[in-house]
Amino acid sequence: MSRPSTPSWLALPLLLAAAFAGGYLAQRHAGTDPGGGAAPALAALLPSAAQAALPAQVDGAPLPSLAPMLKRVTPAVVNVNSQTRVRVRNPMADDPFFRYFFGLPAMPRERVQQSLGSGVVVDAERGLVLTNNHVVEGADDISVTLADGRTLAGELLGSDPDTDVAVLRIPAEALSALPLADSAGLEVGDFVVAVGNPFGLGQTVTSGIVSALGRSGLRGLGYQNFIQTDASINPGNSGGALVNLRGELVGINTAIFSPSGGNVGIGFAIPANLAGDVMRQLVTHGEVRRGSIGVDTQEATAELAELLGLAQRRGAVVTRVRPDSPAAEVGLQPGDVIVELDGQAVDSPRALENLEGLLPVDQPVRVGLLREGQRQTLELRLKARASNLDAGSLDPRLAGARLAELDRRERQAGLAGVRIESVEPRSRAAANGLAPGDVIHEINGRDVADLETATRLLETPPRQLMLTVVRGRGAFLVVAE
Repeated sequence: MSRPSTPSWLALPLLLAAAFAGGYLAQRHAGTDPGGGAAPALAALLPSAAQAALPAQVDGAPLPSLAPMLKRVTPAVVNVNSQTRVRVRNPMADDPFFRYFFGLPAMPRERVQQSLGSGVVVDAERGLVLTNNHVVEGADDISVTLADGRTLAGELLGSDPDTDVAVLRIPAEALSALPLADSAGLEVGDFVVAVGNPFGLGQTVTSGIVSALGRSGLRGLGYQNFIQTDASINPGNSGGALVNLRGELVGINTAIFSPSGGNVGIGFAIPANLAGDVMRQLVTHGEVRRGSIGVDTQEATAELAELLGLAQRRGAVVTRVRPDSPAAEVGLQPGDVIVELDGQAVDSPRALENLEGLLPVDQPVRVGLLREGQRQTLELRLKARASNLDAGSLDPRLAGARLAELDRRERQAGLAGVRIESVEPRSRAAANGLAPGDVIHEINGRDVADLETATRLLETPPRQLMLTVVRGRGAFLVVAE
């Protein structure tokens, strides 16, 4: 793909300085500056104020301006306003004495939390809007305000907390949309423009360059492959557009790094390729299907590095190869050290998990590994990892319970196991004391790492089923009957 030529930006500051100097000295010559004794002599050497205005062209070419491009871009960038109703109960309301004598309401009151962000219309015919998950997470009402002032009701089609992407749908009436660029073609130093709605002030445009690519390791965020830019991204810009000089969407603004909470020139955007893939999956399947090579790994400790003959303590040491997984099919073994996946370096188990989650399902990838100190390369095809499981299909004592993988934030909070996503009323699972939100940490004393482990432990129902369940800050045992 040919890259657009960059305008002659360096000429602009010099021209502005010349225009300012010319106008300033002309003012002194006119007597508007009280200290203008030497102004006539200097002014004679410079054009008049009218002559010092910026010319329309330089060397036959028009001055560079972002205005024509922004006229096409800004109609597609919207304001997203989400409202969440939170029940607030006065603890005194539980005491009938206080309710009677002080007239406290018996029902809890509601408090409305409001979140302002931005979004980008990417499909005008279907009314699809890309934004951040954290802008609309848990929202009861979502409204979208267009650049022309119209406010429309927004419907949440789906969201993915792990990539912080959400897709909204609004009535498709006279909408403008931005085309998605191939963000893989970005290079450090490319000019980019951020468009959003910081602080609820209305549409605002900032410019900068691509500072870095493939950024990861940010706390509190899921699968990471960010574009870093010095274009100002402030509160309210979340979900807004990062565009190239052609006016194509290259990223969705999502976060800043700041010790004070304000912009310090380090902002992050989700690449358009990643956001587009997540959007297509959410619209088609209602969820994001992520791939897995099918291994459990751990850090390369000093002891393991010495035992495995590693020159450096980097990579992900394979501790278990799951049956019938892509890794098992190509012969990966415990003790192998994965150092590369799909051409990207793997320095740790966390880096491997991040790369797995970002790659499309069923895509063939190359795995670079060290086995007994020798470098090898294997090719496999990623398979979708399970996202939820009907527990009753494995053990009738759990009928009515649906299990799901823990999300990244739950794992980062120290939880381990599988979450009970839902429990049908009056089911056997409900009768056994299980509730939505419970986390099954152990099954008959065996650690539950994920849905695959839970499936294996429940495939042959044991005589007695004892679960270690974490609920809130406490844990207890459930003997299922």
